[in-house]
Amino acid sequence: MNKTELKEFLDAKVIQYNRPDFIESDPIQIPHLFSKKEDIEIAGFLSATIAWGNRKSIINNASKMMELLDHSPYEFVINHQEQDLEALLPFVHRTFNGTDFITFIKALQHIYKNHEGLEAIFSSETDSLQNSIHHFKKVFFEIEHLPRTQKHVSDPLKNSAAKRINMYLRWMVRSDNTGVDFGIWKGISPSKLSCPLDVHSGNIARKLGLLKRKQNDAKALAELDKALRKLDSNDPVKYDFALFGLGVFEGF
Repeated sequence: MNKTELKEFLDAKVIQYNRPDFIESDPIQIPHLFSKKEDIEIAGFLSATIAWGNRKSIINNASKMMELLDHSPYEFVINHQEQDLEALLPFVHRTFNGTDFITFIKALQHIYKNHEGLEAIFSSETDSLQNSIHHFKKVFFEIEHLPRTQKHVSDPLKNSAAKRINMYLRWMVRSDNTGVDFGIWKGISPSKLSCPLDVHSGNIARKLGLLKRKQNDAKALAELDKALRKLDSNDPVKYDFALFGLGVFEGF
């Protein structure tokens, strides 16, 4: 395929997968349960944090998280007392356990009370969202925490592709007319988003000649971003739907 054919093929796949019925099989369904901005942000962030492994299990466990937060994530984050956190201790999703969950709730409270919320932190670094993620991790762990919990927030400046946070940023920033992504963070341009790079999207990107690097790391992400921005500089991560759909639903 030449560049024009590749763009036409991928644009068609975006239309095929970037549609409301995508929501019911994806963790993005969890923040879609809410209408208040802060509830969407927090539900999205927690769901994205545990978005690795079996998708059914991710969705079930993210639902369990919302249940433990009384289906009012923002209110729980802001107003919880120490004894309210005990109910979170039995939670586990793979290596993310109840202690990690409690730390995340405390860190989110710190962010909303002292740093004007999640959007403000991610919007603070204007040059690159990968720098914003690095900055976010520093602020997130300003509170007391166990070293083990740090592994659940990736750092692109340590060569991580930061798949889950980049996916979360797509949810919050990207606005489309199909109602899948939320587009509630107006201060960040979708042109700055990076594709959530994982095994599926990485393999498809290589097959299509969009990516040469073998590891799925920050360097590979930069290479893929560059290729996708050539296809659409304003909305490069719309192609996440195409790469994901081709990999997961079509076994391309």
